[in-house]
Amino acid sequence: MRSDRNEKWYYRKAIAFSSTVALVLGQASVLARVGLAQSVSGIKTPETYAQLPSLSPANPDLPIPPLGYPEQPLPPLGYPEQRLNVAPANQFSRYRLGVGDAIAVTVPRFPDLSFQSNVDLEGNIVVPLVGTLQVSGLTLERVQAKIQAGLNRFVIDPQVIVSLAALRPAQVTITGEVLRPGYYPLQPGSQLSAALLAAGGTTTTADLRTIVVRRRSLADNSFVEQQIDLFTPLQNGTSLPNLRLQDGDAVIVSQLEVGNTSDYDRSLVSRSSVAQQQINVRVLSYAGRGIGNLTLPNGSTFVDALAAIAPNPDNANLGRIALIRFDPEQGKAVTQELNGKRALRGDVSQNVPLQNNDVIVVGRNFISRITYALSNFTQPFRDILGFLLFFDSLRESATNLFEPGSDDNDD
Repeated sequence: MRSDRNEKWYYRKAIAFSSTVALVLGQASVLARVGLAQSVSGIKTPETYAQLPSLSPANPDLPIPPLGYPEQPLPPLGYPEQRLNVAPANQFSRYRLGVGDAIAVTVPRFPDLSFQSNVDLEGNIVVPLVGTLQVSGLTLERVQAKIQAGLNRFVIDPQVIVSLAALRPAQVTITGEVLRPGYYPLQPGSQLSAALLAAGGTTTTADLRTIVVRRRSLADNSFVEQQIDLFTPLQNGTSLPNLRLQDGDAVIVSQLEVGNTSDYDRSLVSRSSVAQQQINVRVLSYAGRGIGNLTLPNGSTFVDALAAIAPNPDNANLGRIALIRFDPEQGKAVTQELNGKRALRGDVSQNVPLQNNDVIVVGRNFISRITYALSNFTQPFRDILGFLLFFDSLRESATNLFEPGSDDNDD
């Protein structure tokens, strides 16, 4: 019985305590609301902010996304962020080490740590105290900082100087409008003009204003390009751009675009040292009884071709000679009649510069027959190859061309 009375007494005490706590919390809540209302009412709001416009979605029919909802889905964790690989402005002036290079490392305060090393086939060098370091694709400045950080673990404040002791040979790809596209080994540090000469020179349809050099970064295998203009220095007599080719570079010589030759002196380019050294000219004459080929120095003129042909004045009419040339803009052969006698006397208007794959026709009847054959050839030539194949096909009809009625001995 006594225990029952004790339980009832504790029960009444617990109810009284909980009621007291509830009463205190309720009074505190009321006081807090009153104080907050008084504090807010005491703030003077400017009239300009008395009425704020309400924000509403642009399309009320669409539901408003919950707070914190991303506008676009985020990529899952672990995927690298994509970035645009922009090459710095001095990308082509900074040399990056590769297999076959040799560097000299000097540590002035610790001469015993100075050394010279070749970059091995795996792109590494061996540094005293440090061991093997990967340097392929790095600049000299980056290699210097890397060696200095490694030596700093063994000696106090090492000052490191790195310089190139030997350059690796440059294996360069040359393509586009050159005589012999391909892969060429060049001397280390060769200029662009040396690469063009190694490929036999530029063709007569090359545009020296837009030569592209493409270089691969050994660090991340990205490619950067630089456009080089060799025509302007040639025209103005200024020095060439100081661009040194490196191993792995690709040189692309673009073709001269149709209609973009108004300010481009092709005759000047053909006489330059970067152009192909020789051109081929085809000759049709009665004296030769067929089609012959002339190999002339690039930059030769009509008089040079006449001197090489050496036509017999008794068997050919030198007063009327046709020069036939493929016009890529029109896609057809263009014929220009020249007076060989006036050209030999020094008439500049008749002594025109020759281009590669020109065709010279000596003889009045020959000119008429070739012109007639070209006029009946209704389909345009797609390129210079089709133009040359047309004249090669004339070999099959040589009997008709050079039959007895073809002599041009009459004026």
